[in-house]
Amino acid sequence: MYTRAGEKFQKIMSAIADNLQAIRDRIARAANAAGREDSGIRLLAVSKTKPLSDIEAALAAGQTAFGENYVQEGVEKCLALGVDRGVEWHFIGPLQSNKSRSVAEHFDWVHTVDRLKIAERLSTQRPAHFPPLQVCVQVNISGEASKSGCTPAEALVLCQQVSQLPRLQLRGLMAIPEPADDIAQQREPLRRLRVLFDEIRAAGLPLDTLSMGMSHDLEAAIAEGATLIRIGTAIFGERNNA
Repeated sequence: MYTRAGEKFQKIMSAIADNLQAIRDRIARAANAAGREDSGIRLLAVSKTKPLSDIEAALAAGQTAFGENYVQEGVEKCLALGVDRGVEWHFIGPLQSNKSRSVAEHFDWVHTVDRLKIAERLSTQRPAHFPPLQVCVQVNISGEASKSGCTPAEALVLCQQVSQLPRLQLRGLMAIPEPADDIAQQREPLRRLRVLFDEIRAAGLPLDTLSMGMSHDLEAAIAEGATLIRIGTAIFGERNNA
């Protein structure tokens, strides 16, 4: 017989497994509607502010890629789960220079490189015996003063600079567009990011990752070519206070 704590965890596991399947089904339907294969779209479970037990539940349901926004919290989770669980850790929050070492030493991906200084620090601080740190350049595609990211006009040069740094592997672009309720309005900034992605590829950089789309706009993102979808609320529920 389960204890009360055990019963609660089983309910959490079941709910998260159901939520993950619902998101996978949404991705498959959106991909089909866009004439795409859903195998070309990765799901990143955004676990910021969520306890390890939620991550354990998602792991049990087959999810292995997790996104964290806060350096200390993310590093603590990386250390707690160890390196033998097959977990891939993505840093998806704003990154300050004084915290870049922790990210370089513990994460597999960084989606929020928005200036050369951060990229250079990550390159220098990535341990030489680790695989290259996979990075995306963040673009402030909606031009919001409250959002991080380089401007679209700066993106090509920054990508070229990042691609030359050792111990980093440039993978693509990331953006967090201004929220919109109408799917046509959602698609417009996502389309601009995809066009920018195509232009940078045409300039000779082999980008393969377009990190865009969240719980509210994943259908629009997939219609515009997203290859990596960042989902938190629809998997784990409303965020806890950080």
